[in-house]
Amino acid sequence: MFDFANQAYTLLIITVIFGDLFTRIIVGDQESGYRLGNFLWSLGLAVSYLLVVMTGPIFGAIMDFSATRKRFLLASYLLTVVATSLLYFVAPGYIFLGLLLLVVSNYAYAIGESFIASFLPDLGRPEDLGKISGFGWALGYVGGLVATAFAILLLGEVSAENFSRIRWVGPFAGLFFLVAALPTFLWLKERGRPRRLKEPGHYLLLGLRRTKRTFTGLHAFPDLFLLLFSTFFAMCGIYIIISFTFIYGAQVIGWDEPVRILMFVVVQITACLGALAFGFLQDRVGAKPIYALTLILWMAAIILIYLAPAMAIWAQRHFGPAWQAQYIFLVVGVLAGTCLGSTQSAGRALVGLFAPRNKAAELFGFWGLFSKAAAIVGLLGIGLLQIAFGLQVSILFCALLFGLALVLALYVDEQRGRRAARPGV
Repeated sequence: MFDFANQAYTLLIITVIFGDLFTRIIVGDQESGYRLGNFLWSLGLAVSYLLVVMTGPIFGAIMDFSATRKRFLLASYLLTVVATSLLYFVAPGYIFLGLLLLVVSNYAYAIGESFIASFLPDLGRPEDLGKISGFGWALGYVGGLVATAFAILLLGEVSAENFSRIRWVGPFAGLFFLVAALPTFLWLKERGRPRRLKEPGHYLLLGLRRTKRTFTGLHAFPDLFLLLFSTFFAMCGIYIIISFTFIYGAQVIGWDEPVRILMFVVVQITACLGALAFGFLQDRVGAKPIYALTLILWMAAIILIYLAPAMAIWAQRHFGPAWQAQYIFLVVGVLAGTCLGSTQSAGRALVGLFAPRNKAAELFGFWGLFSKAAAIVGLLGIGLLQIAFGLQVSILFCALLFGLALVLALYVDEQRGRRAARPGV
């Protein structure tokens, strides 16, 4: 249910509505091709992920020691709800306020992802984690579909003329997250033996010491170490796609509003089905082959995204004017959507298989660290590249990132990684 709830933030704020609103309306530098707005958007997200990188493993170590994962999750959840709701006050020209609230809300949301992921090893047997993770991710896309469908119907299109309505996207996303995540805090159980320190300040020192010890001890988990670096490059690409797909559609493809809505629906449905299908396949053929397959499909999708305008011109010459770039982009969205949830689900399941239970929160903190460090590199990279080359050419950067992730994944030994996570091994 937490996956169901937090997708409202991802889709409404990062992907579908507020990102487009911020770059085109709040900043509004149309003369430069929105390059300033695109860069500020990537910069704000990168700063928020940098804060996750700095604090995630430390909080994870504290949670493992004190068995307080649920409390940390509650704090991140409430901060996300409040900061997201305050986005209502971001009007055209209020660039600094928009960036500040983006950093705070996305930091709280992103670090909450690591907190909730640390519960995964407690939810079932190791051989069931693939489908459990896949089911959670699929349910997340259902939540995103429900939240965004209602938001689009109630709030309308992203435009300056419709700003008085579309500005309610922040409060709507905050309210949806607030209500839909309540079952998590009512029924999810905290496991582990709580331990306490006399002075509150000692928890920070404890977190720093345990984080340093775990980082230096990652050599005992070579496959987890390789997986984390593979995840780094994969998430570089995925964060670019999540943050810029609808911006790309508006600025490069020039799609119509009905196609934008249809793209959202198609991606959510295919992502949901992909996460479910690949989740069940993970438990039968292994998480690594599924993870590698999705990376290959991602590279194909990125190349097709880049070629969509040229493919449309060629098709119009041979088959008529109905073959527009926006429809080709929509078809490619099916392939990208299928990979979106399954890549992240397979990676999360592999971390759950490779992490000893007594270090689950801490190692998932490192998973969050690598993922969010990837977001920094990916988003700053695309932000700078699009200033120099434009957004269309810069999207090819993602294909390179997925290729590097695939090369590293080929060296991961799933069975060896699972053995290293067992007690006494």
